[in-house]
Amino acid sequence: MSVFFVFIDGVGVGEKSEFNPLSDQNLKSFSYFTEGDGLHSGIQPSIKSDKLYLPIDANLDIEGLPQSGTGQASLFSGENASKIAGKHFGPFPYSKTKFLLKEKSLFHKAQIEGFKPHFLNAYPDIFFEKSKKRNRWTCTTLMTKSAGIKLNGLESLLDNKSLTAEIIQDAWRNSLNLDVPKITPEDAAERALSSLLEYDLVLYEYYLTDKAGHEMDSEKASKVLGVLDRFLVEIIENLKEGDTLVISSDHGNIEDLSTKTHTRNPVPLFVMGDTYAFKKAASILDVTPAIVETLKRGRK
Repeated sequence: MSVFFVFIDGVGVGEKSEFNPLSDQNLKSFSYFTEGDGLHSGIQPSIKSDKLYLPIDANLDIEGLPQSGTGQASLFSGENASKIAGKHFGPFPYSKTKFLLKEKSLFHKAQIEGFKPHFLNAYPDIFFEKSKKRNRWTCTTLMTKSAGIKLNGLESLLDNKSLTAEIIQDAWRNSLNLDVPKITPEDAAERALSSLLEYDLVLYEYYLTDKAGHEMDSEKASKVLGVLDRFLVEIIENLKEGDTLVISSDHGNIEDLSTKTHTRNPVPLFVMGDTYAFKKAASILDVTPAIVETLKRGRK
């Protein structure tokens, strides 16, 4: 039994409106979980033994707009990074909360229980050069490095063992001029599903949703959501029996294109497979403990 955790940056549960590209029945993956027209606040939570949708809190009892640095540290540790910092902070990890990612992360917790975690994202050489020079890593890369897990680069991508941040590899070709093939979202999903045969826990991060939200660009939002939707539908339709798919976010953003800032909306928690440990989730702090519990349940 394996868990595939898809972290989608900047996705909240907002009102159904012309500014909310998530409230669309054509968004088949989200509609699968909500059993409604995409994702919006008018849809009721749904808890079943094999499928779950819950809106969960990302504000963590701290005023202001949630940010990626503290939000992701909270999501990936199960501890309130915003409260430790005394504020929401981002986009990079806050100095006082880095220990959560270095010592108490989801990957560390999985390893302590004897499970093998893996981070599916790949990064180009320029990312490693800049990050090392500044000694400034994202939450996911800091967590991965601190758990002793090698970050993927170009070689693993060419071996079909990892995925780029935009799924279909076009940015590496068009912006970085790297000789990598363009793939379909379905091809990418096959890579993800294959990784579940080798690892107990696989994490994939998709951040273009947050980027589109900041740009208040409905056309770009539609494009990045379309690629993501095809990727997730392929996962949903082909997930091996016994495996569990978990999807969640760190804060709201793209659900309200009338503003370029993050929102205080709840974020979605979608689960397909073993939903038992997630049924009482109330905030992003509950996701990591539930994933670890699900891994343990699968071992029994």
